[in-house]
Amino acid sequence: PRIRRALALAVDRDAIVEKILRGGQQPAAAFTPPGTAGYTSSAALTTNVEAARKLLADAGYPGGKGLPTFELLFNSSESHRLIAEAVQEMWRRELGVEVRLSNQELKSTLESRRAGNYQILRSSWTADYVDPASFLEIWRSDSGNNYTGWKESDFDALLFAAARESDPAARLVLFQKAEAILLDAAPLIPIYHYTHVFLIDPSVKGWYPTLLDHHPYKHVWLEAR
Repeated sequence: PRIRRALALAVDRDAIVEKILRGGQQPAAAFTPPGTAGYTSSAALTTNVEAARKLLADAGYPGGKGLPTFELLFNSSESHRLIAEAVQEMWRRELGVEVRLSNQELKSTLESRRAGNYQILRSSWTADYVDPASFLEIWRSDSGNNYTGWKESDFDALLFAAARESDPAARLVLFQKAEAILLDAAPLIPIYHYTHVFLIDPSVKGWYPTLLDHHPYKHVWLEAR
C-alpha cells in the first residue's frame, strides 16, 4: 500500500487536466465524482510529492532505489498516450521510479485486464445510475468489475450495510467510510472525471447540466433568434 499511495500522491492531476486534456475535466481526488446523489468523498488522494517520497522511503526504496521498473499498460488513444507519458515523467522526476509504457488495442487491453496480465493499467468507469454505490460496488472483493485483485473485508462489510440502510444520511456515512478505506489502500489512482465537450447553439433551450450528462430531448427545444 505504501508504494501504491506514493505513486498516487506523486501524480499532478491539475497539470494533466489543464495542459493535456483542456476540456473542462475535473481533477479526481477520489473515485466517486463529487456531488453524486448528494455524496462527496471527504477522503482524498491529492498531489503531495513530499508525502509520496516519504512513503517510498518508508517502504525501503528511498529515491526509488531498488524498485524494479513498472509497466503501465494503456489502450490506443492519443490522449491516453500523452497522459501515460506525463505520469511516467512525474514518477521518474519526483520519485525516481522508472516506468515502461505498453500500448495495446482496446480488445487486447480488455483481455489483459480480464486475465490480470498487467502491473499498472489505464482504465475508466462510467456509472449506470446516479448513486455512490454504482462507483464503489465495483471494488467489492466479489465484483465482476474488480480486476485488481484488491480485497478488504471491512470495505465489503460497509457496502453490505449501505445496501440495507434505509436512512439516506446514515447510508452516505457508510459510503464515506468505505471510500476512505479504498483511497487509503490505493488499488487505483484517480486522475480525472469525464466531461463531454461540445458546442451548443444559443437557440437550444432546456439543455441543463446533469451529473451523467444525459439530456432527454423531449425537454429540449429551439428558439428563433
